[in-house]
Amino acid sequence: MSTTWPENWVDLPLAVIDVETTGLDADNDRIVEIGIIRFENRQVVERYCKLVDPERPLPEDTTRITGIKPEDLVGAPPFSEIAQEVSDRIQGVGLVAYNLSFDRGFIQNELERCGLSWPKESPTLDPLIFARQFFKDSRRKNLATISTLLGIPLEEAHRADHDAEVAGKVLFAFEDKLPQNLDQLLILQGQWEAAQTQAMSSWRSFDSNFSALGSAQVGLGPAYIYGDETDPLRALFSSVPEAKAVETPT
Repeated sequence: MSTTWPENWVDLPLAVIDVETTGLDADNDRIVEIGIIRFENRQVVERYCKLVDPERPLPEDTTRITGIKPEDLVGAPPFSEIAQEVSDRIQGVGLVAYNLSFDRGFIQNELERCGLSWPKESPTLDPLIFARQFFKDSRRKNLATISTLLGIPLEEAHRADHDAEVAGKVLFAFEDKLPQNLDQLLILQGQWEAAQTQAMSSWRSFDSNFSALGSAQVGLGPAYIYGDETDPLRALFSSVPEAKAVETPT
């Protein structure tokens, strides 16, 4: 069934998603908590959050980062028992996540294990792409840092429902800097993402070549070539084109 999306992205109902996981590999690790916060007209209208039995031991790193303990998962459902609930909540809406590729990878794999699928026709927005563009001078661009810079409280970082709600609020905090037209925003997001990916790829290529030349003998990390800038990725992002207003055709 096809969906007609609103002309302006702020009129699009949004499902903002966050997952906590047993690790970073979407193919082999599993979800331990999922949060889906639905926004309509810039307001939260539904909160969905579930602890999930990953059906494997909970790594100590996950507990350290999230505060979720093995005993918290006793009696929690495996993803297969909530797969339909999750699928229902991401249909017919715009999909948002901070570092979208991470959350999408996990949810897509979990759904596919249950015979369901990620709605590929849905518009997707990633506030991290915008944060990288608008906060180039910030040493860190994780959700906690950017939300602090925007004055948005994050009460429990690395808990799925809190992170998802704050990611939605961060997106709306950028509203005045972004085109209102949904199609224009998606095009601009794609352009910025491509430029950022190229910058990171260039750095990794340089880092590999530099290491091969024996950077250890220099006594300084590759970031030294950027002078006082100690974060090479941040230095590279400074070369990404500045955000420009997108004019709506008349």
